Amino acid sequence: MHRFAVYQAGKPAIPSGTRGAHLIGNDGIPIRGDIQAINDEFHCAARTRDPFGLSLLWPVPGFGSVQLETTRLPAREKPYLLNLELARHRLMRITLKREEWGLFDYHGLDEIIAQIDQARDLFIQALSAGDDFAAAAPLADEALRIALEASERISRFHADIFLNRRQQSGGFNRDFIGVAVSPHAPPTALSPEVCQLVDFVRVPFVWRETQPTEQKINFDHTDAWVKVCSGAKLPLRGGPLLNFGVRSVPDWMYIWENDFDTIIEYARQHIQRCVKRYARQFSTWIVASGLHADTVFSFNFEQIMELTRMAAATARDLAPRAQIVIDLTQPWGEYSARNQRTVPPLLFADMAVQSGIPFDAFGLQFLFGLSAEGYRLRDLLQISALIDKLANLGKTLHVTAVAVPSATDAGGDETGGGIWHEPWSAQTQADWLSAFCEIALSKPYVDSVCLESLADNGNSPIPTGGVLNADFTPKAAFGRLAELVKRLQCPVAP
Repeated sequence: MHRFAVYQAGKPAIPSGTRGAHLIGNDGIPIRGDIQAINDEFHCAARTRDPFGLSLLWPVPGFGSVQLETTRLPAREKPYLLNLELARHRLMRITLKREEWGLFDYHGLDEIIAQIDQARDLFIQALSAGDDFAAAAPLADEALRIALEASERISRFHADIFLNRRQQSGGFNRDFIGVAVSPHAPPTALSPEVCQLVDFVRVPFVWRETQPTEQKINFDHTDAWVKVCSGAKLPLRGGPLLNFGVRSVPDWMYIWENDFDTIIEYARQHIQRCVKRYARQFSTWIVASGLHADTVFSFNFEQIMELTRMAAATARDLAPRAQIVIDLTQPWGEYSARNQRTVPPLLFADMAVQSGIPFDAFGLQFLFGLSAEGYRLRDLLQISALIDKLANLGKTLHVTAVAVPSATDAGGDETGGGIWHEPWSAQTQADWLSAFCEIALSKPYVDSVCLESLADNGNSPIPTGGVLNADFTPKAAFGRLAELVKRLQCPVAP
């Protein structure tokens, strides 16, 4: 049993129950356990004797509300101070990334280093307060706020260095920014201004829409988008082809939920049908998305890997020159702490590489800002560190979907999905997307970034996550990304 005392404004308090809370073990992998908010403490019991930590959505005055975590801690009788442990973990992450990135003696780092030193001094003062949690908590809170600001600044500093290097080497002379479109949106949304912004368009293939009944096949909407994009000379990417989320699986498939052989055969036919029809038009196929996470069918590990192998091999046979991508959703894997039949994303990715599945790249989705599991906001250092970790697997990476809202939750819950400095607005969305793209594209192993949706769409995971409004007028994010693309495409003097 771990007990975490929680303080706010120097007083005992549970800020938001157990919202977003889960336990984490080795390598930050979520683990199963029980978490209860009792009085002014979190009581955590994991189904392991190894040290573990706590991750939760945490309000940081002056910075926002983000999903943070503690270090892995051993069990003990007296409670830990959560405020202190969150600050400890963040300072540790900064030190590790500075070492990994080699950012100790770069010119221009002085202010950031001073911030890190200030946060460390405050943490030491909080640590020195011992069991006087009322005195330690405000010091730890200030240390955490400063450390979060410093960690985002150092992440962007590192990104600036490598963006410049990538520009000098001509890394932005090829397709690197794209957008996904809704098949049901009118192709007229692809205005000349949009065509100037993006290098490619991703067209989804939702199984329940392309095959609404077992006998009926419908590609009308997809055909319309392919025609328009081809006319605009925009390269096309397709997928995901296979997704077993509730929004993707046809209703008629549920009768086969206990017959894996039939499911995989129907899935193969769906992939064959799509790839055969558009093999000449699409240069990249996202063959599978989120098979490691929650699905409507209870697949075991072997079945998950078999479906992934089948999807990649089938697409490879029909489109041997196309790039084959396997998509990772909810990349921090919060779902695996709840559902033992799922696979943590990094473990799934490693197994896909080790088992020899014929694919070329991993896709990564970063969808934030909703009060739902897997959608709570992560800060820029966490995002940068996760991309670095996946690069160790030796595959090219694509950000296949990225979005944050341009308005607060329609239900009135402004903090449930996290806040980045200020409540979500069109300007906050623009600032965040610009910062994200700079960090992602600074990585030499990230080949492209694709926006999750072109325009706001009620059927999208992030309904207000588009760079266009629902009436296809541009938002602030559209202009900011256009400026970024123009800047990156300009040659840089060596």
